Amino acid sequence: MTLLCVCLQMANLVTSLCCVVLAAVVVAYAQRRSQLVARNQYERMGSDVTMQCGSLDNDASVSWKVNGTDVKAQHRLEGPRLMLSEVDLGHNGLYSCFQNPHGERRDTIYLHIGIPPREPTVTCRSNTYPKGFYCSWHQLHPTYIPTTFEVDVQHNQRSLEVQKDPDHKNRCRVRFPEVFSSFPYKVNVTAVNALGKASTTISFEESSIVKPDPPERVTATPIRFNARRLEVSWHSPATWPDIDNFPLKYFLRYRPLIREQWQHVELSDSTSHTITDAYAGKEYIIQVAAKDTEIGTWSDWSVAVHATPWIEDPLPITSTTEVDFSTETKTSPIPSSNAPQKAEPPVGRAARLLTFFSPLLLGMLLLLM
Repeated sequence: MTLLCVCLQMANLVTSLCCVVLAAVVVAYAQRRSQLVARNQYERMGSDVTMQCGSLDNDASVSWKVNGTDVKAQHRLEGPRLMLSEVDLGHNGLYSCFQNPHGERRDTIYLHIGIPPREPTVTCRSNTYPKGFYCSWHQLHPTYIPTTFEVDVQHNQRSLEVQKDPDHKNRCRVRFPEVFSSFPYKVNVTAVNALGKASTTISFEESSIVKPDPPERVTATPIRFNARRLEVSWHSPATWPDIDNFPLKYFLRYRPLIREQWQHVELSDSTSHTITDAYAGKEYIIQVAAKDTEIGTWSDWSVAVHATPWIEDPLPITSTTEVDFSTETKTSPIPSSNAPQKAEPPVGRAARLLTFFSPLLLGMLLLLM
């Protein structure tokens, strides 16, 4: 029994020692890994930068490298610290420090040089009225470091749900909580990065941001036997959700390519129009815009289409003075026996008779002599 207790105590002691050793190994591995994994350090462009080599004491002697080579930019060393003056984008890189004299790497820092964000430019528009609207924003000047945006939309003293647009990085969509609201909307966009933040706030009425997308599938077709007419047709934008209850009106413009001045026609809700004053035989450029019949502003112009009024096909010209001589040699066919033969001239027949009777006449003359 005593021996068994001693064995159990020995086993517990071995287990405890193993746990202590394992914990020490884990701590050493974590420390070593922290030295190998680069940490990010963000600094403002034009400033003086100090990088600390891990947690080494002030009297530690270290050497530094950037992207695997010696630091060539203007700098100075103070113990475990590397100091850079008036940094710019050329100072970006992966910096590593090594403790002398054995050259053991003790820290790795990824230095990012940038600038704090400025107030973003924000615009909002409803191309899906009355379903909702979208807001987009951008920075007029680059920050050179990752910058995120926080968006807050207020209406009638309450926050509205904001949905990030999956196709556009700097765009969000908001549903109208009600239609024909008299309360203004307030949109705040805040740009944030590691060096600072900046905000822009805009306010607007619902009716002021309604702007449809341009009409689609615009076509222009010449009208047969009408040398001054073009039939133009189009479709309302597919993004406009309720054309029956919220109809659109249209604005047509057209001009011949030889002129700079446009001609305009405003139409109530028709999606076609016949141009009756086109120049015969001249190519035209045609575009269409759309607008809600009561509120908002005109859309951008549609994609331009080109068309030329009907032109009569010229009749083929047949010449009566030209003779087509064939260069190919052909064998004449044998004439039929029933075909009429060409009559011989009288002079030729008399000559043959005289030749036939001349010997006979000569013999008769010799006998008489």
